[in-house]
Amino acid sequence: MAQPDSKKVFFENLTGAGKAIAVLTSGGDAQGMNAAVRAVVRMGIYVGAKVYFIREGYQGMVDGGEDNIKEATWESVSSMLQVGGTVIGSARCKEFRSHEGRLRAAHHLVEKGITNLCVIGGDGSLTGANLFREEWSGLLAELVEQGLISQDSSQKHSALHIVGMVGSIDNDFCGTDMTIGTDSALHRIIEVVDAIMTTAQSHQRTFVLEVMGRHCGYLALVSALACGADWVLIPEMPPEDGWEDKMCQKLSANRAGMKRLNIIIVAEGAIGRNNKPITTDYVKDLVVKCLGFDTRVTILGHVQRGGTPSAFDRILASRMGVEAVMALLETTANTPACVVSLCGNQSVRLPLMECVQMTQEVQKAMDEKKFEEAVKLRGRSFENNLRTYKLLAHRKPESELPVSNFNVAILNVGAPAAGMNAAVRSAVRVGISEGHKMFAVSDGFEGLYKGQIKEIKWADVGGWTGQGGSLLGTKRTLPAKHVDKIAEQMRLHNINALLVIGGFEAFECLLQLYDARATHEDFCIPMCMLPATISNNVPGTDLSIGADTALNAIVETCDRIKQSASGTKRRVFIIETMGGYCGYLASVGGLAAGADAAYIYEEPFDIRDLQSNVEHLTEKMKTSIQRGLVLRNENSNENYTTDFIYQLYSEEGRGVFDCRKNVLGHMQQGGAPSPFDRNFGTKISAKAMQWITKKLTETFRQDEGRVFANTEDSCCLLGMRRRNLVFQPVVQLKDDTDFVHRIPKEQWWLKLRPLMKILAKYRTSYDVSDSGQLEHVVRNRPKESDASVAM
Repeated sequence: MAQPDSKKVFFENLTGAGKAIAVLTSGGDAQGMNAAVRAVVRMGIYVGAKVYFIREGYQGMVDGGEDNIKEATWESVSSMLQVGGTVIGSARCKEFRSHEGRLRAAHHLVEKGITNLCVIGGDGSLTGANLFREEWSGLLAELVEQGLISQDSSQKHSALHIVGMVGSIDNDFCGTDMTIGTDSALHRIIEVVDAIMTTAQSHQRTFVLEVMGRHCGYLALVSALACGADWVLIPEMPPEDGWEDKMCQKLSANRAGMKRLNIIIVAEGAIGRNNKPITTDYVKDLVVKCLGFDTRVTILGHVQRGGTPSAFDRILASRMGVEAVMALLETTANTPACVVSLCGNQSVRLPLMECVQMTQEVQKAMDEKKFEEAVKLRGRSFENNLRTYKLLAHRKPESELPVSNFNVAILNVGAPAAGMNAAVRSAVRVGISEGHKMFAVSDGFEGLYKGQIKEIKWADVGGWTGQGGSLLGTKRTLPAKHVDKIAEQMRLHNINALLVIGGFEAFECLLQLYDARATHEDFCIPMCMLPATISNNVPGTDLSIGADTALNAIVETCDRIKQSASGTKRRVFIIETMGGYCGYLASVGGLAAGADAAYIYEEPFDIRDLQSNVEHLTEKMKTSIQRGLVLRNENSNENYTTDFIYQLYSEEGRGVFDCRKNVLGHMQQGGAPSPFDRNFGTKISAKAMQWITKKLTETFRQDEGRVFANTEDSCCLLGMRRRNLVFQPVVQLKDDTDFVHRIPKEQWWLKLRPLMKILAKYRTSYDVSDSGQLEHVVRNRPKESDASVAM
């Protein structure tokens, strides 16, 4: 079942034999830190290194002793993937800031033979680690002079290698699209906001919510975008003078438009143009005084730090942990300390101090009231978030809107996916802001040929962001059999552009409409597709709207199922996931849930593989590990069904473990969209509408008074490829597609499967052709990719 390696077999070429790696968590805790610790420990052991926990962060390093610096085993990180916080403890250590404290820390590391440090923390923790590294040779010389270590020991441990991973819910570290813990914190915030909105609606209340972010407004900004908040206040971009009146006017206008509630989100570090704090109480008093609205304050506080890590954070932390070990094994005495970062959908390594310096520059710009510069330094990701929020939250007066006289229709196709409604809302509001008349089509192409088309206004999509499913209605009907009727409806309503949101069926629909241009000029208009399917099986994109919500549903269910066996005898669970022939949910869900195996169509398996997996689990169960988890994609093999695998495991594991099976079914398709899917849908939809506006302008024939677009690049799919959002002509994606099994011929996530196997204690080949190479921090690096909710 192992993937063939394209560059080198990892464990043969990058051995850790004779090396000692220590992992510590420092500063504030963040959900996902445990997943990173687990990945470092297991990858380190896998390559033959000794791995140590350093408990209580730098304090444990300074204090030393067997309890604080303890060798880790494979089993010691079992059952910690789903646990929030950090099980090895974290503390802020004043002693480490002193030379004497660092001298003691160096002594304790040399005693254990540790010269490789993996530090998980914020910029302060990582800066301290770099200072420790720079002083290392001098500290060893002092220890030799004091007779605490020998000259031989000093030479043997002459270089200290450091790799950092950023664990911070604030996402305040420059150089990475997303820090460990941010997505989970967004989950906590959105859960609270969704709950508050129901009570606010009942009583027609205004709620002022304070979220964390003393120096960074990322959580406030993205949660405001994800819930459609009326107003947001962040430290990087204080509101203009006179904002109080503008905010009250906006709240009043929303109430007049039959909206029964208002949500205002305030970052704890929010400031005015005079650098004075803007507090939630100030905002509440302002609303009560000016408008007389019943207003309440909710301060979320440490709720945002707690709880189970999201699927995104588990995967991010696991990938970073493995990458950190690889970086330590490849480092030399001349390699600068690096931090493992996420850029788009790729792991990258960046010089630690370059990232720290840029992070400090943001604060400096804010202190000097250079707020535009501060936003730019946060990166295009942050800048684009702010621009998109302003575009969607603040409607321009009719007199200020451009007049385009273009009609744009939006429809959903295929199975419903969480985040579709956020995409529709975004498209409608951006389209209206661009001067277009927006039309909603009910029930996909079936509704289109039946004439179920109506104009949709700004206020009609209020509150859609957090709704699951498809409020427009969606069907799997393809247009090929109904092109004449569809063309007639397009003429009748003078549709000048089409935005199709859906899965593989939507891709097929656009191909059919493109072909129909030869006989029907009505389809010679700009057409764009946004991938939205839980299966994530659309060619031309690494991620689809809805897949993250489905992954979280799978992971949460797996957590509960595993917990159900707590305290009982040894048990293995066989879980069937959806996805058609695409193994994305089974594979990536398996990595996030800590599965022992995941059976998928893309990686053929036979009875020998099944037998090998059973034997492997039998061996594991003889240790202290009590539970096993096996995922199977619904169409992975027509003969080796879920029932067959369940019966095989039950029989072969008899006397060692028993089995249970679960078919997760449509629960993977339901529920409120995750913060990731809300924001991914919102932002790629905004980008698609801007593309449509550009194409409409380019293809409008003044002499004929109509739009005529018949080139390949006027019928595109907008997808995320590695680090960028890319518009790709659908006809050019045909060769990349397996139409029989409805999957792309190449899928990036297959490279994650060896990680799942390594972390489950399998010996396997590991393709490192995509491993992060040391890059330099680039100012305002393009971050249009949204692998991180951070476009």
